[in-house]
Amino acid sequence: MATILSEIVSRKRAEVSALKAAGYYAPFDSVESTTAPGKLSMSRVLMADTTGIIAEFKRRSPSKGDIHPMADVAEIVPGYEAAGAAACSVLTDTPFFGGSATDFAVARRESRLPLLRKEFIVDECQIREAAFLGANAVLLIASVLTREEIERFASLAHRLDMEVLLEIHGADELPKIIDEADMIGVNNRDLNTFTTDIGMAADIAALLPERAVKVAESGLSSIAEIRSLRSRGYRGFLIGETFMKTPDPAETLRKFLAR
Repeated sequence: MATILSEIVSRKRAEVSALKAAGYYAPFDSVESTTAPGKLSMSRVLMADTTGIIAEFKRRSPSKGDIHPMADVAEIVPGYEAAGAAACSVLTDTPFFGGSATDFAVARRESRLPLLRKEFIVDECQIREAAFLGANAVLLIASVLTREEIERFASLAHRLDMEVLLEIHGADELPKIIDEADMIGVNNRDLNTFTTDIGMAADIAALLPERAVKVAESGLSSIAEIRSLRSRGYRGFLIGETFMKTPDPAETLRKFLAR
């Protein structure tokens, strides 16, 4: 039976194939390095930052539908920066999350924070596009890719001066973790069903390699949860819906950090 994730990936492969045929990706073939100002290391920023918050911009999700459909990236991302975020994540998938490459380009123009391109990457051309857009890091989802693809995509990202956040969900995906991953993300949300178990990151923390910066993703809504995960070795905390479901996501982040 088809899952939400399999539907997303199937549509993404079709989308990338169509864009390739139309020549959309051709201008990115000559990209040699990310255009991000200063080429900041997201992993190092997370290790040094006192909060480790990766504040996310997204307008909708498959599980919640519209979250903040009229959200303006030019307002929210710099607002996150002013409110104290360590980094930002910007969704660029359109059908399921309401984002776009244009959103990322605007976020890059408006903020000097490390930016993660949050996308369902299935082809090298998307990584070159991320560099062109000025990403500091790209997301690779272990359940979507083979280990060989993860290794190949990570190698390309590094050649383009970007880091890799390798996302897993559960101990069964531990064999896909590669030495080259700069950050290991544990998603509390099962992308097949989009149900959330906020204990997932805590449960497998001890099984993660010590060398990589650990990032907890999805379902986080309190400082207490972050403190608990930090005690287990996590240094990054990707939070989207908690902020984006409110009228003023940046102000919500500011109040969140003041608790």
